[in-house]
Amino acid sequence: MTPSLTKRLLIISNRLPTVITQDQDEWSVKPGTGGLVTALAPVMRKNQGVWIGWPGCGDEAPLDKLLREFKDQQGYQLVPVPLSEEDVERYYRGFSNATIWPLFHDLLGFCRFDLTDWQAYNAVNQKFAAVVAEQGEKDDFIWVHDYQLMLVGAHLREMGIQDRLAFFLHIPFPSPDLFRRLPWKKSLIKGLLSYDQIGFQTLRDRRNFVQTATALLPEAEVVSRHRHHTLLKWGERVIKVGHYPISIDFDEFDEGARSHEVEDAAWYLHENLRGRQLVLGVDRLDYTKGIPERFLAFERALEKYPELIKRVSLLQVVVPSRTLVPDYADLKEQLDQLAGRINARFGQPEWLPIHYVFRCLKRVQLLARYRTSEIALITPLRDGMNLVAKEYCASSVENNGVLILSEFAGAADQLGKHALLVNPYDTDGTADAIYQAFTMDPEERRQRMTNLRSEIRRNDVHRWLRRFVESSEEED
Repeated sequence: MTPSLTKRLLIISNRLPTVITQDQDEWSVKPGTGGLVTALAPVMRKNQGVWIGWPGCGDEAPLDKLLREFKDQQGYQLVPVPLSEEDVERYYRGFSNATIWPLFHDLLGFCRFDLTDWQAYNAVNQKFAAVVAEQGEKDDFIWVHDYQLMLVGAHLREMGIQDRLAFFLHIPFPSPDLFRRLPWKKSLIKGLLSYDQIGFQTLRDRRNFVQTATALLPEAEVVSRHRHHTLLKWGERVIKVGHYPISIDFDEFDEGARSHEVEDAAWYLHENLRGRQLVLGVDRLDYTKGIPERFLAFERALEKYPELIKRVSLLQVVVPSRTLVPDYADLKEQLDQLAGRINARFGQPEWLPIHYVFRCLKRVQLLARYRTSEIALITPLRDGMNLVAKEYCASSVENNGVLILSEFAGAADQLGKHALLVNPYDTDGTADAIYQAFTMDPEERRQRMTNLRSEIRRNDVHRWLRRFVESSEEED
């Protein structure tokens, strides 16, 4: 059900929800994929919304024409924020992804604190705010998304915008002790407190933010605490700080997994790997995802439980990402070496322990892997939510899957009761969970997966959107 929204909705995100491609001299535009776009598109169409973001392409693309085509097809307007290569390098690859990303994922050793990057981040956030101010109308509901744009609200206030401003952080928020490492910590916290409503994925993230804000800014004080939000007073303003765990479109994955195309692909995949259970990992190439630790845990399971040999295989899909960044290139090399060593150590004729694929998968192939794999091994070192865990369950239409999930994924708060929770740093414990999943009684598997699917169906992305929008319009 589409939430009722009495105001026009402006969505601001780092990227526009489009895929712009060139085939020889022909340019084309199509909607992006993902839960956020799926949930927001009907609302945007209904109230003539505007989506503001970087188009991800340069001046060579006929952008005006492509965005007019998009509006004609999809029923809502896109407004581009042009960025220079220097902007992308300093604001996006620099401060957003070399400072905020590792810091907010508790991986301080990967952080780079660079003044020029911070200045570029601030300048680009100001550039986004200027476009919002230009496009905005009185009483718009302005909703800014994610860690790349935390200062947009502060710049809008400086420009005199008094409309209600909302912000949602899709990644974790760190503990006060970690956040204090950031040289520009007070500026960032003050920037976030320029919003009227701030949304986080989990209760832990919400608490971390409130504790950080009140520790860094003595004038900030808690007014009241409620089940799903805290009211925080700063100056003359009261800010609603809530947690709203994001989700997926359950029906889209459930129906997709039941299609004949996916059923055939799933059968073919398992036929080629007949006689064994399949353990699935699907991740973007990123050091937060815990893929080397996962390979070592799988190796330990084979050492500790020799009966797994020839009876289980790990299918690890790694989607290429930021391969020119040294930390990511090093990670790719580490994965190549680990998979090669483990396969050389344990592999036998007609059996490889690890089937490691480094590429993007088409949707049918991804759903086929979700549907056919008896075990999902999802072990990030830290994650805001991890929607792969929810996608796997929604696609497990035979109720035969077991979800092994890191306790440091945001999804553990919702799914932990019926998943097998592990600490990804605990190699031995994760190996034990792999064996437990492999030997699990079919009835227990069915019951666990039935409960997981029920939880995700009930709390899908559409409910997430309703909760956030309705919370923004509630009087406290």
